[in-house]
Amino acid sequence: MSRHPLTRLAAAGVAMGLALVASPAVAKPPSTPAPAPEFSNATVHDPDHIEVDGVHYVFGSHLAAASSTDLMNWTQIAEGVNPANPLFDDVTVELAEALEWAQSPTLWAPDVIQLPDGQFYMYYNACKGDSPRSAMGIAVADKVTGPYRDLGLILKSGMWGQPSEDGTIYDARIHPNVVDPDVFFDQQGRLWMTYGSFSGGIFSLELDPSTGFPFPDQGYGKHLWGGNHARIEGPAVHYRDGFYYLFVTYGGLDATGGYNIRVARSTSPDGPFLDADGRDMSTVKADPSKPLFDDASIAESAVKLAGNHLFARTVGDPGSGPGTGYVSPGGSTAFVDDATGRTFLAFHTRFPYRGEEHQVRVHELLFDAEGWPTITPLRYGGETRSTTFRADMVGTWAVVDHAPRTIDTDLHPARQVTFTQQGAITGALTGAWKKLGRQKALLTIDGSTFEVAFTEQWDADQSAWVPTFTGIKPDGAALWGVKRTLVSPAGAVARVVADLTLPDSTITNITLPTVGTQGSTISWTSSDSAVIASDGTVTRPAAGEPDAVVTLTATVTNGEATAVKTFTVTVPARVAGGLVASYSFDGSLTDSVGGAPGQIAGPRIGAPGGTAAYVPGVSGEAYSFDGSTGIRLPDGLVSGGTYSVSLWLKPEQLTQFTTAFFAARTDTSWVSLVPYGHGGVGGQTMVWSGTQWYNAGFGQRIPTGTWSHVAFSVDSGKLTGWINGQPAFSGTGFPDVLTTQTGIFSLATNWWDTPYKGAMDELRVYNAALTDAQVTELARR
Repeated sequence: MSRHPLTRLAAAGVAMGLALVASPAVAKPPSTPAPAPEFSNATVHDPDHIEVDGVHYVFGSHLAAASSTDLMNWTQIAEGVNPANPLFDDVTVELAEALEWAQSPTLWAPDVIQLPDGQFYMYYNACKGDSPRSAMGIAVADKVTGPYRDLGLILKSGMWGQPSEDGTIYDARIHPNVVDPDVFFDQQGRLWMTYGSFSGGIFSLELDPSTGFPFPDQGYGKHLWGGNHARIEGPAVHYRDGFYYLFVTYGGLDATGGYNIRVARSTSPDGPFLDADGRDMSTVKADPSKPLFDDASIAESAVKLAGNHLFARTVGDPGSGPGTGYVSPGGSTAFVDDATGRTFLAFHTRFPYRGEEHQVRVHELLFDAEGWPTITPLRYGGETRSTTFRADMVGTWAVVDHAPRTIDTDLHPARQVTFTQQGAITGALTGAWKKLGRQKALLTIDGSTFEVAFTEQWDADQSAWVPTFTGIKPDGAALWGVKRTLVSPAGAVARVVADLTLPDSTITNITLPTVGTQGSTISWTSSDSAVIASDGTVTRPAAGEPDAVVTLTATVTNGEATAVKTFTVTVPARVAGGLVASYSFDGSLTDSVGGAPGQIAGPRIGAPGGTAAYVPGVSGEAYSFDGSTGIRLPDGLVSGGTYSVSLWLKPEQLTQFTTAFFAARTDTSWVSLVPYGHGGVGGQTMVWSGTQWYNAGFGQRIPTGTWSHVAFSVDSGKLTGWINGQPAFSGTGFPDVLTTQTGIFSLATNWWDTPYKGAMDELRVYNAALTDAQVTELARR
């Protein structure tokens, strides 16, 4: 991709062929560190931003909303399409026409804007989800937080075989899915709306500023980007210095969808929008000759600002957990803070190894010499702009390259790079660097020269304010850097020893790390390799034998420094296989096998609340879940690599990601039986596992309003699934999840998703694998 590097070099007063000569490091004057920022998080998918009287609001899918005065501490003010949502008196009544047309119980991402009459206009939309059958309308309120009252629908889509908004028969390859609106004023005071998701792409309509409605006779408006079901959605326009920047999201929204943030720009509010190569985004479409959702045809278009990445922690690094990173960031909106004049990007993101949990994040947007935006690597923590001294730039960096621009589940890892005092770049990237002005540097890597901007940000892992940099490389993808502080070899060894932990007890293989901070090596020995080998392989004693106790010894080395740490680990003997729990739900939550009864709970694991209700079942009575109730089963119900679950389900409604049976070691390692699976399996009923992602679609989605028998077995990595006694899935490589005897088990709820609504009966849990014949018998009524 051409990024006109000569223009940049000329502006910097450097010729392309001139060696980058190091200048002496300028000593950084002493300063008092700013206090550590505090954060409060909110859950708003596809956040649209509006600022009113110094308060920042974000509105998102499922009628979620949150507010903040500092962009760091967010308060959830609304969530869920239900009568209790404060944004409407009763949204299920007020927006019934849109919900009915879309055949959906929920709403997708809205946009809220204040028009010249002083009122707040919400452009709402509902979508069926597995098709582009959608409706978009306008609601109005005197206050930004409502209550909103409906003004009516303005657009519909998905009317198969019927005339569409432009008078021709609806064709989802060329006509839009009427969702994801973004409404804005151009520099001449004209009002516009961009919108669209997948299907025919992103479109633009001009609106009447006095009413908020589209001017007549525009149909769906002007096509801007995408088509042929290309996975492009969530448009949002931001104006700066002569350009209208159109931010979109490529890929799928869930943790396996590869969501990533892209941008193109235009000198006109309705395009054409071009990327840094000069490519017109209206020509960027999926190839209709390829399978649906052809990502390859669009991947190398538009500037990629952020995608899946991880500034990973290894043993001994500061912080805790896997490190800092994002999974499937998207649904972005750019804005200027009224108080500071600084530009920010708000978006939602999931996180490495945390499943479908998502939160709002805000990062500052900087602009390079050619006017392209680039996102700072870490979330906004109240940092202030100041001069970055050359001494801040010299040193070791963790660098994330957001190239290639493929749309996939890969986490782009941070790699170690050093900026030397002499102006060289060494390590995972090689080249040269030179400081420019107060906050920028010119990097030459792999023969290409480009600009990066530096700032100081809060790094939660290092618990410190550290220099960071961001820039757009000539290949059209962002490059991020976070500076790391190194310690001596002895210090590195001490950090590893302090950070090394192993479980006191295990029933499955354990991970024995071999690499620690700053390249430290870790070697292991075992007092009983027949039970725990030096690579962490565990062989449990047979049923009836005593538990085994093993001593594991770690030797940590870095250069000449070395240290030893020992651990004592118990390996419980196997238990005889069979039925371990049986819940018939005949008026109680009693386990007929003799275990502890289930406990009624609220809409999330650990949340209070819940309502007991029973209805006629497959045999006797069944439990009736109302969509806000869960049942906690005893911890440690089953453990190890072999177990089975059998139950009857009669859903009243189906929502994606909702669990019927959920088992977890932690909130980052879990197994979920999902009646309505994600888009990766086409919405089929599925068994889904987090941490090491596993997506087992069962070939069909169980229906609402009728009983279906569902069962699955895990046996040493082999997963088998059945629906109504018939084999539905068989696969290998299923991850070990229930590796402790303290696992968490729940019916109808997890930590994140909409609770199950419907009936459940005859739940049976086994610590053995079921056979086809056994499942056939269980599925008899």
